[in-house]
Amino acid sequence: MRISQLNHVALHVKDLEASIRFYGQVLGLKPCPRPGFDFPGGWFQIAPESGNSPQQELHLIGRSPETGMPPRERHFAMLVESIQEAERDLRGKGVEFSGPNGRPDGAMQIFLRDPDGHVIELCSRMSV
Repeated sequence: MRISQLNHVALHVKDLEASIRFYGQVLGLKPCPRPGFDFPGGWFQIAPESGNSPQQELHLIGRSPETGMPPRERHFAMLVESIQEAERDLRGKGVEFSGPNGRPDGAMQIFLRDPDGHVIELCSRMSV
């Protein structure tokens, strides 16, 4: 078996509309078509299809997540072109976050939480 890349991340959310606003308006993800499942949800494009790489997606599922706040170690990360631009954008929208902080490999990270407390990392590429 050979795994080539992340296809999608699925998150259970308490308030689907609040999460759709957060991922669409705060993080600027583009909504994408979702099959007609028998439960509420919303899908977003994280990265578009490119060459042989399929589209990467975020799938929101309108069901209550686990109780309690997920620890920071349990997160998903999205690559941003500029960590400074991401920081300015989040500050301008009044979003709480930590960072940017450097990793030992030179990449920069910002951590924030969505309306359900899921941890999101925005990261830059590693320095060369």
